[in-house]
Amino acid sequence: MSVMITGAAGFIGSQLAHALWTKGVDLVLIDNFSFGHEDNLMFPDVDLRSSVHRIDIRDKPAIKDLLEANSVEYIYNIAGVAPLPDCQLNPQEAIDVNITGFVNILEIARLCGVKKIIQASSNAIYENEKVIPFTEDSTTPPILIYPNTKYAADIFAKSYCDTYGMSISCLRFANVYGPHIDCLRKQPPFMAYMVRELYYGRQPVFHSNGEQRRDYIYIDDLIDLALAVQSTEGFDIVNVSSNKSYSVNEIYTLAQEIMGLKIDAKFADDLHYWEKYPELFEGVYPISPNIIKNEINKYTQTDNSYAQEKYSWIPKVSLKDGVTKLIDEECSLLDKLSQNS
Repeated sequence: MSVMITGAAGFIGSQLAHALWTKGVDLVLIDNFSFGHEDNLMFPDVDLRSSVHRIDIRDKPAIKDLLEANSVEYIYNIAGVAPLPDCQLNPQEAIDVNITGFVNILEIARLCGVKKIIQASSNAIYENEKVIPFTEDSTTPPILIYPNTKYAADIFAKSYCDTYGMSISCLRFANVYGPHIDCLRKQPPFMAYMVRELYYGRQPVFHSNGEQRRDYIYIDDLIDLALAVQSTEGFDIVNVSSNKSYSVNEIYTLAQEIMGLKIDAKFADDLHYWEKYPELFEGVYPISPNIIKNEINKYTQTDNSYAQEKYSWIPKVSLKDGVTKLIDEECSLLDKLSQNS
């Protein structure tokens, strides 16, 4: 079996690649390294760096050549522009990659007869849903650029299934965490940022009062479901979540206990949240403070009963075990960076 993974040098793509490699799968890995890192592809038992093709998912001829040359049967499209402020700041790029790039994958897969596509979607699509937990049939459209690109991509996926009889699963990820999560990017995910600041003995800056709650899913659990959906035909949307929510304060307290530290967090006002993106606050029409407030304070919990019923999938990794593994890996990475600096 031959499997293509786009965004293969990113956090999720690289972990998925390793999981498939351990099963003896022939891999075709793609990344343009706009967000990916070669270090993500270095594992104790294999170095996958030499297997990656430096290709953008918008490069139709190059991807088509790879599909045909390797007789690819399955495609995992993990590539994309994910940070919310990056998408708001450069909507054209986000739309071009997350929508046009995905449609490019759909069309090439149609022409080449790929058996199934698994698309990395997001529970950010449920941005404006009020009924907790969120289910796959929730229909309130989002507002921000990033979730809109994923919302539109899901619609195009269904269009290709209905029009051409293709098979596609759109996996709506909750907040994914685990080893290799990017703690160095401009606006790291919460857990990565938290571990980084604790490692350096710095006071982390959070927002609101720390009681806002999110649904988190450990990377290994996500991969288990991503592999399980290969087996079905047609179109479906699948929530990938724990169906549990945890507050910023709960997770920060847990991380401090694991690391043996006690550093009180600082809480900043809402507008500080995206202060590293000053362009969003400029111009005749700056970003609405209410949008930022909603993003900070929204409560997310995503129903995973469909995944349990259809794919016999249940998350196995507890929050404590997952955060412990994340801390071990990220501290090891930061140790190496400190030694090399």
